Amino acid sequence: MNAVVKPSNGFRPMQFEDLDRVMEIEPRIYSHPWSRGNFADSLHAGYSCWVYEFDGEVVGYAVMMSVLDEAHLLNISIAGDYQGRGMGRALLEHVIETARRHGAQMMFLEVRPSNTNAIALYESMGFNEFSIRKGYYPAHNGREDAILMGLAL
Repeated sequence: MNAVVKPSNGFRPMQFEDLDRVMEIEPRIYSHPWSRGNFADSLHAGYSCWVYEFDGEVVGYAVMMSVLDEAHLLNISIAGDYQGRGMGRALLEHVIETARRHGAQMMFLEVRPSNTNAIALYESMGFNEFSIRKGYYPAHNGREDAILMGLAL
């Protein structure tokens, strides 16, 4: 009898071996993407770094930093071909639950005002805007503000 190995679906901790695939996704999603070094530094620092696998392929990832009782979502991404399928919501739910398990009382993130799909997702998950960071992000035509959002856990 031959065993059929099913491709994996779901979440697992990010590994350095995942960075090639992460770096295929990142520049296709963001106009000013994180570098490979940003991800490697996050792994070295012990941040909570996750990948989302679908049919055995990495299709998304998230990076979260914890400080005392706060969690800061630094990056969350789903490959373009996989967006709109609920994977971003599932990944965000996983990261929120991970933060709760590690004792976080609040989660914070920042998002570009132009990223309306992400803002809609964050608001639907209970995040609220609490401030604006003027000129925070580099943009093709200068700078773009950052909307600061928070969620009580």
